[in-house]
Amino acid sequence: MNPAAHTIRLAHAAPARVLACGAYLKNRACLVDGDRVHWSGAHGDLGDADSRTALLHSVEALCAAARGPLQAVAHDLHPDFFSTQVALELARQHQVPAIAVQHHHAHAAVVVADQGLQHACIGITLDGMGLGTDGRAWGGELLWVGGVQAAPQWRRLEALAPLALAGGDAAAREPWRLAAAVLHGLGRGDEIVPVFGPLVGNRTAETVRSMLAHDLQCPPSSSAGRWFDAAAGALGLCLRQEDEAAAAMALEAAAWGHLADGPGAASLPVPASLDLAPLVAHLLGMRDHGPAAIGRGAAWFHQALAGGLAQAAWRHARAEDCAQIVLAGGCMANRLLVRLLRQELQDAGMQVFTAQAAACGDAGLALGQAWVAAWTVAAQDNASRSQALALEY
Repeated sequence: MNPAAHTIRLAHAAPARVLACGAYLKNRACLVDGDRVHWSGAHGDLGDADSRTALLHSVEALCAAARGPLQAVAHDLHPDFFSTQVALELARQHQVPAIAVQHHHAHAAVVVADQGLQHACIGITLDGMGLGTDGRAWGGELLWVGGVQAAPQWRRLEALAPLALAGGDAAAREPWRLAAAVLHGLGRGDEIVPVFGPLVGNRTAETVRSMLAHDLQCPPSSSAGRWFDAAAGALGLCLRQEDEAAAAMALEAAAWGHLADGPGAASLPVPASLDLAPLVAHLLGMRDHGPAAIGRGAAWFHQALAGGLAQAAWRHARAEDCAQIVLAGGCMANRLLVRLLRQELQDAGMQVFTAQAAACGDAGLALGQAWVAAWTVAAQDNASRSQALALEY
């Protein structure tokens, strides 16, 4: 997507003028004004002081571009994000509601707004992390989400099996910790030091084993991004990563390499499901058998993840009488995963949608935030008018 400020048009106009402050990572803000979406430039991650300053300047510019007064300001559910703090202050200044939108709901709403989907759909939303309504880290979610005018309506249907993040954020930087968590979860914690000690040092491996055994600083997460990390760590593709998604990209590249060398329909060693632990444990035995085995394992992981998600989405679509599936979140930058999901879902008779005019990941999140908030304001206004009319009679 173009990182510069620009404007796009939506198929349906929003019922309220809303400024959204976006995500913490890959931050961009936007103003939804009728059928126009005014995007700020890309600010980057808000842990950086320059990025925070850039967001403040962008918010001023977007307010100046509005064709009338703001009616709401939208932000992420996480209370500690700088973008949340900016939104709360902006709402106070303009004396309008500040509306929190759950991270993965917003990801799915990006596609709903971008594609103008009128009917309810099942959202497969995959990314690194977003705060869930239960206070835990989500990231591998199946959601029911309302169509255009029912955008505020959503509920969580199912999620990937939780994975313990040994050391919290440290687990995202060191994928081997996630592979170790898989062994612990399968009752094989005594294998952590023999398997990973030669790679990271026995003392470090023992520390992680002990943390997992005593559940110390090991918050659970349903994050698809962390499962990609676990698979990459198990295959030895990435033990530590300096850049976000480096492990996932290495895993995708290895899978494409395998598929380019032969047929892609290799038999999975375990059934596809939303619990990838048995497969990741199987991958641990493949890393010492050369690039061909590693590539096959990487392809298996993609096929298992896509198969498990597609089966679950199809099952929920039937139960909810939906025919539309939206694919959203930063993991949808993985072309192989999207191809496999699309194929599985379309073979099952589902219509599959992705965002076209907005980024699939956090750089596009503000559109979903603004869209949900706009229809929330409209619903509240309608409820107030109905109540007033009832009082008159």
